[in-house]
Amino acid sequence: MTKKKILLLSDDMRMTSGVATMSRELVIGTVDKFDWVQLGAAIKHPEYGKIIDLNSDVREKTGVKDANVKIYPYNGYGDIFKLRQLIESEKPDAILHFTDPHYWQWLYDNEHEIRQQVPILYYHIWDDVPDPHYNRDYYESCDWLGCISKQTYGIVHRVGKSSREVTHKPLENWQISYVPHGINQKSFFPTEEDEKMKQFIHGDKEYDFILFYNNRNIKRKQPSDVIYTYKMFCDTLPKEKSSKCLLLMHTASVDNNGTDLVAVVNELCSDYDVKFTNDKFDQSKLNRIYNQVDCTINIANNEGFGLTTAESLMSGTPIIVNVTGGLQDQCGFKTKGSLLTEKDYIKIKSLHDKRNLPDNLEWGEWVIPVWPSSITLNGSPSTPYIFDDRINHYDVVDAIKEMYEMGREERKRRGLLGRNYMIENFSSKVMCDTLVNGVEKVLKTYKPKKSFELYKIS
Repeated sequence: MTKKKILLLSDDMRMTSGVATMSRELVIGTVDKFDWVQLGAAIKHPEYGKIIDLNSDVREKTGVKDANVKIYPYNGYGDIFKLRQLIESEKPDAILHFTDPHYWQWLYDNEHEIRQQVPILYYHIWDDVPDPHYNRDYYESCDWLGCISKQTYGIVHRVGKSSREVTHKPLENWQISYVPHGINQKSFFPTEEDEKMKQFIHGDKEYDFILFYNNRNIKRKQPSDVIYTYKMFCDTLPKEKSSKCLLLMHTASVDNNGTDLVAVVNELCSDYDVKFTNDKFDQSKLNRIYNQVDCTINIANNEGFGLTTAESLMSGTPIIVNVTGGLQDQCGFKTKGSLLTEKDYIKIKSLHDKRNLPDNLEWGEWVIPVWPSSITLNGSPSTPYIFDDRINHYDVVDAIKEMYEMGREERKRRGLLGRNYMIENFSSKVMCDTLVNGVEKVLKTYKPKKSFELYKIS
């Protein structure tokens, strides 16, 4: 049987962004089921105008002898003219786009034309409630939505199935699937002693506790708050113990989209050890780092999924996270002994408000969750309202101290429980299998959109 061809619109899968990383995992994990063509986005793409054939590399990597993967590098996320060319030349069976819907306004503006020829699929995530009804038209412009987090699944269900207006066409159940991000367990895994990496991190000093931050230096990720809470934590320790603690920050120490973290350290945390990597590492090196640190922290005030803490757990290292967005999925929240499902989030909406939690809420031993102490509304013209979930410094200090005091052996035990949880629920295989199921449903049920539709408005 001839494989169906999917046209992927996202960051060039050879790049290092989170979207690029997950695009690569999706493609590599499904080349036995689909042929892939990507319009590979980048800012001022150095290979713009070329066509990149990855067949040999992918076949060697996967062992799939008939794997077909091609990239059309492009500046930005594309336009309707390029898409028309690709539909004509590549004749895809479906279009799958990925990342914030506001990057795809040109696609939605032309969805009526496109969906007369090919279905539009969306791998979607949304950071927070209240329900973004301003996204409803985007959802209706798609034939299927794969939701990266349980919270997103609930949001799409409530918004996409609404029928406030006569012209609204609510989504059907089969058009909404939970397709959680998956971490490759062969790329991130526990390792043996690694003296070379230990020397790289420790230098000429021996540390008893290493807190790891692996995120961009941007306001949403709260890097300054991580530094400040680390400083407050160290203040609680005797000097001989605080001198054996390290905050390792895998980020740019200065970024125009964030702040000057060197200045933050010099003024607010000068008595304690903080190191910056100031470099980009491949997955192999990152895995070695995760295995050398004691805990990975993410207290971002908005977070769609949180790849770095997911990678940390897959590597066997426990985490501290803000209870927001997709980070909730990594906590393994349960009620009455049962893991909360994506369908539960249709009613729950979010667990970020600690005053309105389900009875008997539990979470995995591999995580210390920190609930936001302040939930405020933010917005912009294109995103009129969305909650910001902000932590209290003292709550984070308590979490760091709890992680510190349990000791390295106990942290490792808990981290390995986290790896088991990730393999069962958030592996690349789980992600790819659920994607394939959703896409195949669409391909079986897709009917080209009519040239126009008539509505009776009384």
